[in-house]
Amino acid sequence: MGDRPLVVVVGGGLAGVECAWAAANRGAQVLLYEMRPTKLTPAHHTGDLAELVCSNSLKSSRLGNASGLLKEEMRRLGSVTLSVADTTAVPAGEALAVDPSLFAAGVTERIHAHTEITVVREEVLELPNQRPTVLATGPLTSTDLALSLQQLTGREALYFYDAVAPTVTADSIAMERVYRASRRGRGGTVGATSEDYLNCPMTKEEYQAFYQALIQAAQSTPHLPEEHNTTFFEGCLPIEELARRGPGTLLYGPMRPIGLPDPRTGRRPYAVVQLRQENKSGTLWGLVGFQTRLKWSEQQRVFRMIPGLEAAQFVRYGVLHRNTYLRSPEVLAPDLQVKAEPGIFVAGQLSGVEGYMESAAMGILAGINAARLAQGLPTVLPPAETMLGSLCRYLVECLPDRFAPMNANHGLLPPLTERAKDRKARGDLYAQRSLAALQTWIRSELGEDRT
Repeated sequence: MGDRPLVVVVGGGLAGVECAWAAANRGAQVLLYEMRPTKLTPAHHTGDLAELVCSNSLKSSRLGNASGLLKEEMRRLGSVTLSVADTTAVPAGEALAVDPSLFAAGVTERIHAHTEITVVREEVLELPNQRPTVLATGPLTSTDLALSLQQLTGREALYFYDAVAPTVTADSIAMERVYRASRRGRGGTVGATSEDYLNCPMTKEEYQAFYQALIQAAQSTPHLPEEHNTTFFEGCLPIEELARRGPGTLLYGPMRPIGLPDPRTGRRPYAVVQLRQENKSGTLWGLVGFQTRLKWSEQQRVFRMIPGLEAAQFVRYGVLHRNTYLRSPEVLAPDLQVKAEPGIFVAGQLSGVEGYMESAAMGILAGINAARLAQGLPTVLPPAETMLGSLCRYLVECLPDRFAPMNANHGLLPPLTERAKDRKARGDLYAQRSLAALQTWIRSELGEDRT
């Protein structure tokens, strides 16, 4: 494979492609294994690399937001997924959302065109002998490889259940019953306006009828091992599970009307269901926050009670699938190596982070460290002041019995020494401190000149 040292990456999702890209751009030759399309998972439908299986949103692009800060850190480390995301973006307020098909195709093209990356389309059934190897097999790691990893670590993998929101066609939405607006008028970052979302307003009576139908609707029964408890990630609860916590819960969650006055009446609705554009042409729209495990027939019945969706055509129903992740505080070192087997790195959701960008960010760091290890260099860890560095520290410093998948958030960062007048100012201060620390680290530890 040439004079460059070899790094093996298993898994062609967001973490895997970022890992391969980072390693190949830092002196390694990469073998990237992906079992699709020969073998699909319950959530994937194509053989494209970096296929998005849930929402098309990559969350906020605002630098003062924790997710926006993580994205900027990734950009400064040479992220391939964000480079492609910028060219396939669709309007989504202050969030970065993409056309999923164009995004996956674009990433796939970039990876295949890289001269130092070879994509191998076959399933990896056991841990490769090559070191370094990065496992970026995602939340739906195949059974054989998961068992192999369990045998190595001596620990049982943990499970949680993730639910996906449904998607409807634009031409089936009764546009006269909905209105365009982003919460508090915040516009997008991709040439968009403050009208990026479609909003379905509800009266109190409509909401109460919808709520009762939702909590009484029949759920699908997943064909999953009975010995595992159905434990949901708190940040991605099915809408019906959230509703069971009380009739007011949705009004402070995905159906909150705050910041969304109806321009036709000038008044705030009692409740609002938001739809987000899911492809470049605007023909597909997803129900924001409506991940669900209801039976498909029940999804039709209940969600068509939403004003404007009475005749909605569903091109994708909400589904439930199992996600697998490690008990990382007991299994991983801060540089993402497996304690029991140095030379094996774990990246992405398998490492215990939650979210598209969080998974991709772990892939970047694993790729950097795998390439360094292959070249006889010491591995590195970003500063604690960075979102990436704080996420890594959470994975290994959290109490094992309290460990659960984690999104990027400001609570992971060390406290500020400066006082901020409000939340926005505090987010801006976090961002300034993080990016300054990251730039110093990139120059001193990685020996790179990036801006």
